[in-house]
Amino acid sequence: MATVSLEQRAQVIVLGNEKGGSGKSTAAMHLIVGLLRDGYRVGAIDLDARQATLTAYLAAREAFARSKGLDLPLPIHAAVHRSDLDSRTDAEAEETARFNKALGDLSKSCDIVVIDCPGSDTFLSRLGHSQADTLVTPINDSFVDFAMLAKVDPERHEVVNPSIYSEMVWEARKRRFSRDRGRIDWIVMRNRLGASEARNKRDVGTTLEALAKRIGFRTVKGFGERVIFRELYLQGLTLMDVKEAGLGIQLGMSHLAARAEVRSLIGAIRKPPPSLHLTPPAA
Repeated sequence: MATVSLEQRAQVIVLGNEKGGSGKSTAAMHLIVGLLRDGYRVGAIDLDARQATLTAYLAAREAFARSKGLDLPLPIHAAVHRSDLDSRTDAEAEETARFNKALGDLSKSCDIVVIDCPGSDTFLSRLGHSQADTLVTPINDSFVDFAMLAKVDPERHEVVNPSIYSEMVWEARKRRFSRDRGRIDWIVMRNRLGASEARNKRDVGTTLEALAKRIGFRTVKGFGERVIFRELYLQGLTLMDVKEAGLGIQLGMSHLAARAEVRSLIGAIRKPPPSLHLTPPAA
């Protein structure tokens, strides 16, 4: 089945890596809400429909808004499930059809589609990566998570060779360029940065910048280890919602710093101007 053409589709932002616990779904949700509040019509695709972290986050947000009588911005959402077919060829064909339909449907009414990929190597994840205009890869700020990007010499902290995930991104870039001459802007987001300038963190940063030049990505400062992110999750809220009337959240210095981190990520993504429309899309 043919993929969605460049002219027909929205801009695509993919959140992807192959390691759980890096804050990928939290980053996806904050991007979605931040872009909605900036006036963009946003679609959301959950490619990890079994774990359904993003889907549950959005469901909690809708339920909270309804219970409080609030008009919180919501994206148009689709969850793409993996195929149950036994034949690998048939299963991949079915998953391709499901993915193309979801992206095609959202592209009809959205400026930007944010795709949350599973924290593992799946056919759906590879499909999502190959459609990216921007790929955001959150990693925790340690050499443990760095291994997802490259093998590092333990003594000199120099890059030995790119990892399987980096090679997968390279393949996605080739497929994207071959299909429509599009290019993937890859952003690696250093999450959970500590306040102290520990030697290990400096070494991670230096090695990351060396790898960035080698395989072609940009680095941005991600989200700190803040309790507020976990507190907001159960209600489906983000830091972009804390000024909303009736939420009862007092803005402290930590909250303001966290909001600045989110804004910095949104600002780092190259986006078109938002379409002119009077109201955000219905959920």
